[in-house]
Amino acid sequence: MSPKERSFLTRVRQVLPELHPAERRLGDFLCDFPGEVASYSAQELAALAHVSKATVSRFIQRLGYDNYEEARRHARADKQTGSRLFLATATDSGGEQSLTSHVAQGVANIEATFLAISETQVTAAATAILGARKVWVIGFRASHSFATYLQWQMTQVVEHISAIPGGGQTLGEHLVSINNDDVVILFGLRRRVTLMEPILAQLEKSGARLLYITDEGVPFLNQAEWHFRCQTLAPGPLFNHVSVMALCHLLTTRCIEIAGPAGRNRLRGIEAINDALDEL
Repeated sequence: MSPKERSFLTRVRQVLPELHPAERRLGDFLCDFPGEVASYSAQELAALAHVSKATVSRFIQRLGYDNYEEARRHARADKQTGSRLFLATATDSGGEQSLTSHVAQGVANIEATFLAISETQVTAAATAILGARKVWVIGFRASHSFATYLQWQMTQVVEHISAIPGGGQTLGEHLVSINNDDVVILFGLRRRVTLMEPILAQLEKSGARLLYITDEGVPFLNQAEWHFRCQTLAPGPLFNHVSVMALCHLLTTRCIEIAGPAGRNRLRGIEAINDALDEL
C-alpha cells in the first residue's frame, strides 16, 4: 500500500518507533485522539499535546503530508468511517460522563429518529414483512447483534425468517436463494464492512424489497424501499444504539398488531409447546 493510500492513523502508528521524545508524545496523543487533527488548528493541537507548533509541523511532514491542512482533510475523511477513536476527545477524557447526560442523549436520539419515520412507513414495512415468502435479516459487526435480535423477536409472528450469515457461513448460499417475493432487512450501522456495496448490488439484482436500517451518517439509499436512519450520538466514545433497539421493538410490535388472529394463534402455539416441553 502506498503512503497516499494509508489512513491517517496508520501513518501515525508506523512512524512512532522512529520519533524523538517530543514527536513521540504527539504521536501517542494522536493514537488516542486522532479526531483532534480534524477539529483543531496546528497551534491548538500543539497546546493539547503539550508540544511546540514547530513539533507539530515536523510531525505532519514526517507523516508524508505537504501541510497541516492536508492532514486535517485526511483525518476528516477517516472520521467518516465511524471509528470510535475519532469520537474520543482529549478535553473530556479525564472525567466521567454523568448518568443524566447519557439518558438525555438517548431520549434525544429516539426523538430525532422517529421524527423522520412515519407511521405509514412502519406499517408498510411490517405489512411487507408479513406478506413475504421469506424474510432475511443481515448484519455485521455491531449490526449482527441487532439482526439476530430482530430475527428472534419476529420469529414470534413471522414463520419464515432467517438471520444471515450464521457462524462459519458465507453469504453466497443464502443470497442465491433471495428473490422478488422476499423482504431483506439490512443493518448498516457504523462501522460498515467493505462487503456492503457488493451485497446491496446483489440484493438489487434479486428484486427483493429492501428495508435498510442505518445510522444518521448514511445518505438516503434510493434502492431501498424503506431507509430508516437511527441517530446514534453519544456523550462518550461509543455509539448510542438506543434508537436502533426502539425501532426493532416498534417493527416487531407492528407486525404482531397487523397479523391479528393468525399472529395470536402462533404466539399461543409457541407458548403451549414451551409449556409442554417444560423448557422455561
